[in-house]
Amino acid sequence: MEVAKKGVFSRIVGAIFLMAVSAIGPGFLTQTATFTERFLSNFAFAILASIIIDIGAQLNVWRVITQAKKRGHEIANAALPGLGIVLTVLIMFGGLAFQIGNIAGAGMGFEALLGIDVRLGAVISAALAIVVFLVKDAGKAMGKTCQYLGIVMILLTIYVMFKSSPPVGEAVIRSVYPKDFGYGALMLPMITLVGGTVGGYITFAGAHRLVDDGITGKENLSNVTKASVSGIVVTGVMRIVLFLAALGVVTAGTKLGTTNPAGEVFRAAAGNIGYRFFGIVLWIAAITSVIGAAYTSVSFLRGYNKWFDKYQTQLIIGFIVFATIVFVTYGRPVTVLIAAGSLNGLILPVSLGILLFAAHRKKIMGEDYKHPIGYTIFGVLALGVTIYGSILSLGPLLKLLTS
Repeated sequence: MEVAKKGVFSRIVGAIFLMAVSAIGPGFLTQTATFTERFLSNFAFAILASIIIDIGAQLNVWRVITQAKKRGHEIANAALPGLGIVLTVLIMFGGLAFQIGNIAGAGMGFEALLGIDVRLGAVISAALAIVVFLVKDAGKAMGKTCQYLGIVMILLTIYVMFKSSPPVGEAVIRSVYPKDFGYGALMLPMITLVGGTVGGYITFAGAHRLVDDGITGKENLSNVTKASVSGIVVTGVMRIVLFLAALGVVTAGTKLGTTNPAGEVFRAAAGNIGYRFFGIVLWIAAITSVIGAAYTSVSFLRGYNKWFDKYQTQLIIGFIVFATIVFVTYGRPVTVLIAAGSLNGLILPVSLGILLFAAHRKKIMGEDYKHPIGYTIFGVLALGVTIYGSILSLGPLLKLLTS
């Protein structure tokens, strides 16, 4: 299905923000604050390394999906029958882990903003997310919601960053030369950031949206390439801004604690109004990620049976409801948010490896398609780092989950 030129730009922007706000979720905020307190300015190294890896992964994933004109699991099945089912199970599992964290973050946002119970806030937020999928032209509503709320979220965080007066020069130096921590110690935060930005379902979010909108093929290749990098740039800007805000606060001697570390950053930097801003930022991050996680995870069921296509909206709603029930029953939001990023980081090597393999199969990509060697090298490097990081992070992740 080809898309008329009119409206293509807005749909591409919608795909960029769908991916970006899917990444900039409550886990994103919690992970950044928690790791900044632990590693201080050295965390800048993990951020820079993760951004480079993110670009390498997403450039390849978006290009392969839009040029093959198939979703991720369909490409995997074409590469090896049954492989798509494996990928679907992994993505759905990782997406559920993230969704529980997103629901938790939405509840925490309501608590910070209005003082209501976390679980009640989670239920209210889940209901609002469901409304987005019930309106007419849900795809357009989803894109606009993510875009506008994402811009508000970034602007509020920039304000807090300036209020915290961070040591920017020190952070720049440590981004390439960390001290007091070996590179191995920074591997868990790095792979967690990668998992939280392009791991699991997230890197597929914008690409699947483009496929659903028919923005595929050679005529859209340039725009797809720019869009894939733009999505990472948006998340990178937010990550850096939040890191600097947290760094300014912890450098001044504030202890963030484990209950709501990102919230303490906003409170310490800008007082009570800052904490209210945090409630807004966290809720926006959460609600947009709830939308992105539900849409993308369920998109991995499409193509197996017409039933999944027919009842896509109902499946999305069921996904949101189930995650909400799990969170309300289980609790422990901060642990869930940190673990979700690490779990999705473990999934990334599998999905990226499959698509890099598919990129060089003519029966999948077409006889006239040739994947750029530079993209392949970049992707293989990202694949190698994520495999190595995943192995090193298994121990700390298990410790976190059992603590």
